[in-house]
Amino acid sequence: MLNITEYSIEKLNDPFGILSGERYELFLDIEVPEEDELFSENGLYIRALFVVEEQVGKLIKYDIFEKGNEGALEFELEDDEEAMITDFCLKHLDEAMNN
Repeated sequence: MLNITEYSIEKLNDPFGILSGERYELFLDIEVPEEDELFSENGLYIRALFVVEEQVGKLIKYDIFEKGNEGALEFELEDDEEAMITDFCLKHLDEAMNN
């Protein structure tokens, strides 16, 4: 199971009004156990895009990155990890509104 150690959240502006809902971008520093196939000594972070439409929040995209490297890793989160990220996003949306 992964553990979120640090994060940042920002509400994305849609200057042309073509996207529905409110969109947020989150950067989540994560720790995973050494025995996990995702483990990296350099550390990992997730870039997540989250949307709220009609008062329903949904994780629409995420990428996992190794710190110090530019390309996304070819890994997918387990269902329970995706649910944990979604819950985390929902709990922290207000912070993006106050920035």
